[in-house]
Amino acid sequence: MRNNLRIYRAIENITQEELANELGVSRQTIVAIENDKYNPSLELGFKIAHKFDVKIEDIFISEI
Repeated sequence: MRNNLRIYRAIENITQEELANELGVSRQTIVAIENDKYNPSLELGFKIAHKFDVKIEDIFISEI
């Protein structure tokens, strides 16, 4: 699944570390999500969308 996490993070001007701390995950998790190496759980996906005040579909793009 592709995502726009890096774009939203840049818009908010926050680092991977800051986002990770806010979401309660490791920086490596954020790196893996941004690099399309890891699909987050539904719960984490919603936390990310809530953080940026957007719909989950705005961040994560399904390829099916």
